[in-house]
Order: sequence, then C-alpha cells, then structure tokens
Amino acid sequence: MRVVVIGAGVTGLSTARLLTRYRGVDVVVVERNPDVGWGVSKANTSIIHPCHEEDPDKHPLRTKLCLEGHNTWYRWVRELDIDARWPGEIIIATSREEYRVLKHYHRLAMRNGVPGVRIIDRDELLRIEPSVNPDSVAGLYAPSAGTIDPVGACIALAENIVDNGGRILFNTEVRDVVVRDRRVRGVKTSRGFIEADIVVNAAGLYADIISRMAGINDYNIHPRRGQYILYDRMAEPKPDKIIHTAPTPKTKGVYIVKTVENTLLIGPTAEDLPPDMRDATYPTREGIEYILRNASKIISRLPPRSLVIRMFAGLRPEPSTGTFILRFHEDPWGFVEATGIRSPGLTAAPGIARYIIDLIKEHVDLVEKEKWNPFRRGIRRVKELGLTERNKLIREDPRYGRIICKCMGVSEAEIVEAVERMRKIGVEEITFDGVKFRVHAMYGRCQGTFCRPEISLILSRLTGKPPWMMRFKDHGSFYGVGEVKDLFRRG
Repeated sequence: MRVVVIGAGVTGLSTARLLTRYRGVDVVVVERNPDVGWGVSKANTSIIHPCHEEDPDKHPLRTKLCLEGHNTWYRWVRELDIDARWPGEIIIATSREEYRVLKHYHRLAMRNGVPGVRIIDRDELLRIEPSVNPDSVAGLYAPSAGTIDPVGACIALAENIVDNGGRILFNTEVRDVVVRDRRVRGVKTSRGFIEADIVVNAAGLYADIISRMAGINDYNIHPRRGQYILYDRMAEPKPDKIIHTAPTPKTKGVYIVKTVENTLLIGPTAEDLPPDMRDATYPTREGIEYILRNASKIISRLPPRSLVIRMFAGLRPEPSTGTFILRFHEDPWGFVEATGIRSPGLTAAPGIARYIIDLIKEHVDLVEKEKWNPFRRGIRRVKELGLTERNKLIREDPRYGRIICKCMGVSEAEIVEAVERMRKIGVEEITFDGVKFRVHAMYGRCQGTFCRPEISLILSRLTGKPPWMMRFKDHGSFYGVGEVKDLFRRG
C-alpha cells in the first residue's frame, strides 16, 4: 500500500512515523519547504500542555487527543532524544475575576483527570515561583506541563521515519489530488506525479486548499498570528516554571517560558488574519507592545529591552469548524484529513497520529512489522559533556575542539554532522536555518553575527558552493552577492 503524507510538520511526521510500523506500507512525505518543520511547527510557544484548559463538552475529541498526546510525548522524547523540560505551569490570577477563571480551569482539570492540578494562594505561589508579580492573587499549578524543541522534534521524527524505510521529498509542492472512479490515485506535484492508494492531508495552513483539490469544500482555514519576543540567556528574572496570564475564549494567554536552550521566550499574540495572509510571519509594533504589556502583569519585572535578541511570529491554522478535522473519506476513498490543527496541536500530535492510523485501520488491514526501530539519537553536543569525555572526543576528532558558535558552544564537528543528517533524510539544499535548528548555532545573543561567516566557509567546503551562495532558508535568501573584490572590478 502506498501512502502519501502531505506536510512535514509535527502532525504529518508523527503520522508518517506510525505508518512505518506496518508491513507493506510505502510511506512518502511531501513537503513544499526545503526542510522539515518550517511551516506551522516552526514558531510556537513549544508547550506540551497538561490539557486542563480543554473543555470535554465543547471539544471532546480535541480534549481526548490532547491528553493522549501529552502522555505519549513523555515516551517519544526519550525514544527520539528530543530536548525537553517538564517544569510544570502556573496560570496567574491578578484579580478576583481572574481567580474565578482559575476555578473554572481547575474544574476542567478534575474532569479531564489531569494529575496534581491545584489552586495555590499568593504565599505558596511566590514560594514556588519567586519571579511572579507579588501583586498576584493566586495561581493554578499544573505540574505535568512541559516544553520541548518543536523543530527539533520534527527533525527527530524525520530521521526515525527514514531509518524505518520511509522517504521525504522536499521542495515538492502538491498541485492536484488525482481522483478516478471515486478513489484517490495519487498527487500531482511540482516534481511530477506520485502514485498513492491513500493520501493524508496534513498541510497545515494550506490544508483547505489541498482538500478542495480532492473535492472537499466544507471548511476554510485562516491564519492566526502569534508574535514572540526572545531574550538572551543572561536575561533575568527567568521563571523556572512556565507561567502565563489567564486564558480567554480566544487564546491561552501570554506565556513566559524558559526554553530548553535556557533563553527566555514571551508571547504570543492571537491575531486573526484573512486567508490571503498565510505567509505573514512578521512581527508588528502593536503586537510586541501587547506582549510586553500583558507579560508585565504576571512577572515582578521584565528584563531590559537591550537583552532582546529576536522578535518573530508564527501562524496557526484556525479552521472555520473551531476544532481539529480528522476524517477518512469514502468519496473520494482514501483521502484522509488531519487538518485544522490549531492549539493544542503540538501537544496532541502523537494522539492525532494514532487517531489517523485507527481511521485507516477501519478501511485497510494493517499488520505490524516484527522489527521496527523506535529509537533515534540526537547530535552529541560538546557543551553538555564532562571534561574527561570532551577531551576523549577531541582526541578522536579535533573538530570537536574547534568551537564555531561561541554563544551556544557549538563545534565544527557538530555542524558537519548536522549536514550529514540533513542529506540522510533527503534535504537537497543545505541552509543556515537547517544547521541552526539541528545544533542551535546562531541561536545566541549575536544571532549568528560572529559565527555565520565561519559556518558559511564550512558549508562551502561541504557543498562545493561559494560561501555567498549559501542560503538562510528558502529560495532567494542568499548570504551574499559575491566576492568583495568583484564589486571594485565591476566598478
């Protein structure tokens, strides 16, 4: 059986990974971007939610999959060696009205069976998280919440898919879903036709467009923009717990998060944009001021703006149905939708993948392989090693002793391994962003100002291209225009 999964985000890759468990299933993931996780999965709050903010009456399936996904991530981060923290989260109430909001979510937590959730008074709140605004009234503490590296998770899933016989085709845009005799037969892409017995639509922001290609036209998707501010690792105060403002009907609130790389992330906004703004991944002055204003309500003080190292925005696919769209279609038979994956999509991804597999099993007999490898190891990081182990590694390969990114402590050997891993999963063009997301070089305070020239030379040596021909991400984002001396010669 041939299965095409459209979209190499966390939903599509989670589904593809589970599909590789079955005998006789040829799994191909097609992705319009040059690398994995560069769509919706790229820029979000990175929270594995405890699921105490999901209403089982309004969204029973979403609640179920959030809980299942949350619990599964504990296993997946171990199997796939994904960077993660599990510090717990606290919703902060700054007024009596917000205190009533806490009570509402505490009741949901009890109904959903979320462990350990409790309301804590001001004194206990300040003991658990001293960085909280001392004027806060109370908090709702959920100890099972976590944060992961979302793009790192996509990379880990992709490597495991390839290790288990799946394929990923990059720079491949779906142009049409081919249907004959009321069954899907494959997809027409920018690089030719790909036969398929089943097509799984996990195309994120563009999923409604893909569905219309298959004759499904009962929902729309519009982008909801979330803007963020990222501070340097030395920024203080830096809450150990995930803290955020009281949720509203539209958003879970503004978060203050210590990331897995020990930087400070605050955001997001929740701005509904028209469908023709699906590429509007840029921050605005109004959005940044909104984040700062709301974050300052729940923390004793914000770090100075001089410690901001980056502002960015991500887009979430908000479906007109208001919830996940998970269906196996009989007409056309074999067209499967994993669409409308809005918040808490990252948390729910493993649960969504299992749900899609179960839908397919209702129509196709799937038999598990006797041997399937659930494990993948990440790139070994010099900065995390003890002195003895580090010295041993450097003796074996001196490139581990050459630190290229001083901010994040990334060695030349790690960059070289990142390139090797990119090629292994089928990435055709090596990019700065591809390296950045794998080893976290260019993540630090200088955002690559000092290390990017060195990295460009390493990538030039590995690819055979001039350093200025290296791209940041996709087409047109060249690092330079040529040798400096050429500018004088042309003049």
